[in-house]
Amino acid sequence: MAVYDAVVVGAGPNGLAAAIALAQKGRKVVVFEANDMPGGGARSAELTLPGFVNDVCSGVHPLAAASPFFRTLRLEELGLAWVHQPAVVTHPFDDGTAAVVERSVGATAQGLGADGPTYARLFQPLVRRWQELFEEALAPLHFPRRPFLMARFGLAALLPTTWLVRRFRTPQAKALFAGIAAHATLPLDQSPSAAFGLVLAIAGHAVGWPIPRGGAGRITDALVARLRSLGGEIVTGRPIEDLSDLPPARATFLNLTPRQVLNVAGDRLPVRYAAQLGRFRYGLGTFKVDWALDGPIPWRSPECTRASTVHLGGTLEEFAASHAHAWAGQPPEQPFVILSQPTLFDASRAPEGKHVAWAYCHPPHGSQADMTERIEAQIERFAPGFRARILARHAAGPAELERSNRNLVGGDLNGGEVFLPQVFFRPALRFPPYATPLAGVFVCSASTPPGGAVHGMCGWNAVQAALRMGF
Repeated sequence: MAVYDAVVVGAGPNGLAAAIALAQKGRKVVVFEANDMPGGGARSAELTLPGFVNDVCSGVHPLAAASPFFRTLRLEELGLAWVHQPAVVTHPFDDGTAAVVERSVGATAQGLGADGPTYARLFQPLVRRWQELFEEALAPLHFPRRPFLMARFGLAALLPTTWLVRRFRTPQAKALFAGIAAHATLPLDQSPSAAFGLVLAIAGHAVGWPIPRGGAGRITDALVARLRSLGGEIVTGRPIEDLSDLPPARATFLNLTPRQVLNVAGDRLPVRYAAQLGRFRYGLGTFKVDWALDGPIPWRSPECTRASTVHLGGTLEEFAASHAHAWAGQPPEQPFVILSQPTLFDASRAPEGKHVAWAYCHPPHGSQADMTERIEAQIERFAPGFRARILARHAAGPAELERSNRNLVGGDLNGGEVFLPQVFFRPALRFPPYATPLAGVFVCSASTPPGGAVHGMCGWNAVQAALRMGF
């Protein structure tokens, strides 16, 4: 049997990032993945019709492009090509107009009219120092090296979204920011929901919200290539049900959420730590629909053709109600919908003249409600004639998503909700948060800081913690 310095369980972006960081330090490492292909949430497949390439989970990747660790890996040398669009995100309204986040803070502010100066004052200083900000914000809890920058960010980030948008006067500006903040499923009237609107908007101005040419799987392809170039190994189709299933190694890194950590190591864990994992709170579920289309989406507002990402649902009040209903256990009748239309900018994903699109909303955790009709109704609201262009669809609710990726517990995309205590102390109240009470066993999933999204920082941070502990 091969002898390894480290074993990683789970070949999603965080697991691959951990393996790469270990291999860079000269450690002999192997990654075990339950599915037949690596990638976790960063995969592509023909979900609808042959020749139509859909993103299985994540599709738009601002934090992958901005990730302090990924940026050091030079993934573009390994075939990853970012596709940028003229605008970052578009937010249409019922009157046929739309608010737009442009790449430039100034251009965005100009489009927001009376709220432009407020928008510029909020974002310009933070965008100017985005690299320093992300190095701080994507790290585990620590005394900041740039305290004044982080204080400026934190004073706004710790607010509920509904409080921060009081700075704006127009419903358009309020809805535009709320739609970005609503990517996290935290209720918009709770702290720190504003943080996610700030981080994603800053990333949009700094690096855009790019899509990988050919699909999200190209990110995984590049990460796998980098790992193998460093001598790392990947074994797919190998679910790990217990730590005893793993080969001997000095350290084990679990790219698993607390529920799976309990499954594979529960009988070995101290009672107090296991109890904390058992109390870990997951977020809302996800219902996602992929389409093969006979043509582009017929938006009423032409601004919607300038960005891959479109937010659907109208006003701040509608978004807040959508999340509130879901947290109350009621599938929203008019859900907040996040839509992506990649083939407007990447024709390689569909046959000539055809298109793919996907959209998702957030029903209650583990909900069995079929949200297809409600999602499509929201698209028709802003793009009359959309349904006539559908050639085929593929729908997946929370249960289907969890079957395809065990870390998507109840359809939660972010490895656990970001309630204030769980922002810093996830998955348990422990320092460093990546270390378990078991010697040499670490957690490196999105259930650790800084949380969900494709950025690899949970994996990289876990390895740094292990190295500081003498591994």
